[in-house]
Amino acid sequence: MAHTQRTHNTLPEEIRLTSINTLNRHLAAAIDLHAQVKQAHWNVRGPGFMAVHKLFDKVSEEVRNYSDTIAERCAALGGTAQGTLPVATAQSFLVPYPLGIADVKSHVFAVAAALAAFSESARAAIDATDEAGDKATADLFTSMVRDIDQQAWFVESHQAQG
Repeated sequence: MAHTQRTHNTLPEEIRLTSINTLNRHLAAAIDLHAQVKQAHWNVRGPGFMAVHKLFDKVSEEVRNYSDTIAERCAALGGTAQGTLPVATAQSFLVPYPLGIADVKSHVFAVAAALAAFSESARAAIDATDEAGDKATADLFTSMVRDIDQQAWFVESHQAQG
């Protein structure tokens, strides 16, 4: 359970603690998600390589920004952003990325699934932080979900339709 640092933030500590815990849970997953997308970026092969390789690089940068946004909101609430790799590894709710895959289809599927899992949890975080009384953190997650959905659309656009 998180604790808070002294702050002039006017949200009651109980609300801030709820948000800090929710934010740190998603910080771990955002760090993991960034690493998963980079794994795909580094290892994708086959037809459409360059387009997908570049796309994964762009998606990874967007996801890296989520980590920073989440961590800074956590700190603004008087919390401690828990963003070390051991913490991220232990606390991420994402399914581990499949190693040993190379083809575009497999990487597109895996990245899209990871984005969807993060988005689903972020949607729940919107409701949890809003119901707790922290509309600003709920808004942060709302903005993030909009962007994740767009990134997922870009990725899924590389799937064969049939």
